[in-house]
Amino acid sequence: DVQLQASGGGLVQAGGSLRLSCVASGFTFGDYAIGWFRQAPGKEREGVVCISIDDDRTYYGDSVKGRFITISRDNAKNTVYLQMNTLNPEDTAVYYCAATKSILSSTRTLYDYWGQGTQVTVSS
Repeated sequence: DVQLQASGGGLVQAGGSLRLSCVASGFTFGDYAIGWFRQAPGKEREGVVCISIDDDRTYYGDSVKGRFITISRDNAKNTVYLQMNTLNPEDTAVYYCAATKSILSSTRTLYDYWGQGTQVTVSS
C-alpha cells in the first residue's frame, strides 16, 4: 500500500521552530517530487514548498517566500523534511505531504499520493 506518513507537528509559540517529516512507502520514492501543503480552518489547501525528483530544485509558495522555511529530502530513507523557523500564528494549519510524478510542481491537482496530515498550531 502507498503511504505518506507526516509527523512532527505540534503546539509552538510564535517565533519557535518545528521540523516536519514525511516518510513514504509503497512506491518508488526517487521517481516522485514531494510537496508540502497546508490547510487552515475555512481556507483552501495551499502549496508551501516542493522539492524536485532528482536535483533538489525547490519551489516555494508565495505565502512562505522569504521565510525561514527549508525543504530537504533523503532518498535513502524515503523521507522529506520541512524545517520551519520563526513561525507565526498565520502558519497554523494541518500540513500535508504529497507525491507527484511531475518533476517539480506546486499544483495540487497534479499530486498522486497524499499523507494524512499533521497539525501545526502556533500560539501568539
